[in-house]
Amino acid sequence: MESDVIIDTIPRILEKHDGSRGGLISMLQDIQAKYGYLPVDALKIMAERTGRSLVDIYGVATFYKSFSLTPRGRHLASVCLGTACHVRGAPFIAEEFERQLGVSAGGTTSDKEFTLETVNCLGACALGPIVVIDGHYFSNVKTVKVKQILKKARAGLDKVEVKADKRIFPVEVSCPHCNHSLMDPSHLVDGYPSIRVTVSFGRKHGWLRLSSLYGSYNIESEYEIPMDTIVHNFCPHCHAELVRASSCPECGAPMVPMIVRGGGMVEICSRRGCKSHRLDLNGVNF
Repeated sequence: MESDVIIDTIPRILEKHDGSRGGLISMLQDIQAKYGYLPVDALKIMAERTGRSLVDIYGVATFYKSFSLTPRGRHLASVCLGTACHVRGAPFIAEEFERQLGVSAGGTTSDKEFTLETVNCLGACALGPIVVIDGHYFSNVKTVKVKQILKKARAGLDKVEVKADKRIFPVEVSCPHCNHSLMDPSHLVDGYPSIRVTVSFGRKHGWLRLSSLYGSYNIESEYEIPMDTIVHNFCPHCHAELVRASSCPECGAPMVPMIVRGGGMVEICSRRGCKSHRLDLNGVNF
């Protein structure tokens, strides 16, 4: 039975997108941001209000990894069972996660803290067994490391000591279209000049400041950006959209490119909450 909360909330989300047939993914993102997953009743209302086939909506919801039809925990732990990881003991890693969390693969802990899943391949075969939690890769995992990995996840994997962590370093970037610097020394993030872009999502349009420390995910924005939202990023000078033809290897969202001073390119995922990023200092092919 449809809950009163869903009946009241979903129409407002759809109205925000004008019931647009082309805004299906954006509407699904907003629904998941609201509930943490895509409730069946919400999808039924969405089909009725937009005129889209429920089959089509389910097709999109199940195609993209970032969407879930069941409630997920605050942390998503993925254990790779691909061939390379499997022969290195990945099944034992998965079993240890199940034992530590008290759930089987595909399940969510009773406190809604963790959802555990197994996947076929995470694209880092040489570093297996691989575990990914909230976008953070753990390589060469042993069963004795599982408890420590879960402890780190509970403490917050995005909490980094920017002064002490040698993996964190500043970069200066510019627009790949007009080559104008995107650095803003008047607005500091993590104690360094921030990277200034303009963004749009839904009906919002405003400024965004990114940390210029590669490895830090700290941002400041004019409007709160819901998790899982795909954000369109623009150069504040030439107003061209910063977008690559390539997609994020983790969630499929477009990547945002910026030129690194001295040569190279940095790319970050345009989906709020996805931690995928790449730094290529060997050359620029834009």
